[in-house]
Amino acid sequence: MYAAQLARALQARADVHLFGMGGPRMREAGVEILVDNAEVNVAGIFEVARKIPALRRAMRTLRTEARRRRPPIAILTDFPGFHLRLARTLHGRGIRNVYFVCPQFWAWRPWRVNLVRRRFERGLCLFSFETDFYRKAGVTADWIGHPLVGQAVATQTRAEFAQRHALDPARPIIAILPGSRPSELAHHMPRLMQTVAHLNKTSQAQPERQFILAIAPGLKHDQFDPYIPAKSPVRLLEDAAYDALAAADVSIVSSGTATIEAALLGAPMVVIYRVSPATAWIAKRLMRAPYIAMVNLIAEKRAVPELIQDAFEPEEVAREVEHLLASPTARAAMKADLAEVTRRLGPPGAIDRAADIIAKMIRP
Repeated sequence: MYAAQLARALQARADVHLFGMGGPRMREAGVEILVDNAEVNVAGIFEVARKIPALRRAMRTLRTEARRRRPPIAILTDFPGFHLRLARTLHGRGIRNVYFVCPQFWAWRPWRVNLVRRRFERGLCLFSFETDFYRKAGVTADWIGHPLVGQAVATQTRAEFAQRHALDPARPIIAILPGSRPSELAHHMPRLMQTVAHLNKTSQAQPERQFILAIAPGLKHDQFDPYIPAKSPVRLLEDAAYDALAAADVSIVSSGTATIEAALLGAPMVVIYRVSPATAWIAKRLMRAPYIAMVNLIAEKRAVPELIQDAFEPEEVAREVEHLLASPTARAAMKADLAEVTRRLGPPGAIDRAADIIAKMIRP
């Protein structure tokens, strides 16, 4: 999403042809897609093993085309396990590497920042504290702010959203954002469905709850069929994440970009995440950050509950949701913390700032 926006902004500033790895949004933005990122989209340390053949094909394709086309600049977006290796080859061929959306090495495996210093000419950071981390390591880094500022905006009021989706605005609405990767669905959906059942079971004396699940871009309805029973109260919605977050009384959100979107919309949330036990065992030993949820890292405190790995149990998620539903004071305090998070994300225009920096590198 961010790379597609950057592609449009760059093409407005310079006469460039863009090619590489991406998805439908980048293709629509005019990027020649040589590798579809759906082939290599995975989260987790051990989970990546199944994708090794696809990752090798992607690497081979991009290295071959870089050698053949000899681009002056490569813009690599996040995805450090892949891009640090690609950057080594590109740098060795005299291609200037720019890291757009610098990886969160301050949170885990911080020593890898040295690879960025050696292989990248410039790093563009979404968070101000990241810039300090990268500069201390000798990386030429710029804080551009977060691209979602000014973009994560609801288009409907709660009443309009409820009317469009046949919901009762007088009854509690709970939004569920389970993640954007198939591996996340596999780890999250069974527990989330148990959470829904638990909330229904414990709410007999309360107004009936309404559950909406916002399908992430790139996922399809039928990918949820194995997890959602035919008579489930959960309603699936496409292209409605922002309106769902803004309309919901409480949201259950997979850790990642969706937590930033929820913060920008002032949406009270409970953050969840789970990976395979083996991945979790290794990650726990590599982590250096006190929190997992980005909103908590930015707030520098536990602004929202985060139930990660073994703590992600249906009863515990339901308990946190019940607390927020029952306490206007708790919801108001969380919204105040999320407003501070929003302030720390910087002003609108992150993509334009990134495009200006890269355009100057193309045409000094």
